[in-house]
Amino acid sequence: MLEKKRRQTRHLPAFILLVLAQEPRHGGAIHDALVKRLPGLKIDTGAIYRALKTLEADGELSSVWDASTPGPARKIYHMTAKGWDRLDSWKSEIENRRAILGDFLAAYAGLSRP
Repeated sequence: MLEKKRRQTRHLPAFILLVLAQEPRHGGAIHDALVKRLPGLKIDTGAIYRALKTLEADGELSSVWDASTPGPARKIYHMTAKGWDRLDSWKSEIENRRAILGDFLAAYAGLSRP
């Protein structure tokens, strides 16, 4: 079970960066955007906040508190230059993985069961 969860969240930082590259958002809005974009993926809210904390600690995100709306203040996350570089790196890694998986699927399609 733990292995399945790890696989589901392996690329979570990439998807968080992708969502934030479109516009700055607070944690709840990031979750909502991810659920909308990845309906088949069960995304734990806690995993999102842990990833945000790591991304911010690594300098890939910055944040500011927004108290301009009614209710509690919200932490708004923004991409940094380092975040954009990391997003580029994720793109390359995912393209490579996609090519390898495509090769697997092509080889599999050529198989016939005895």
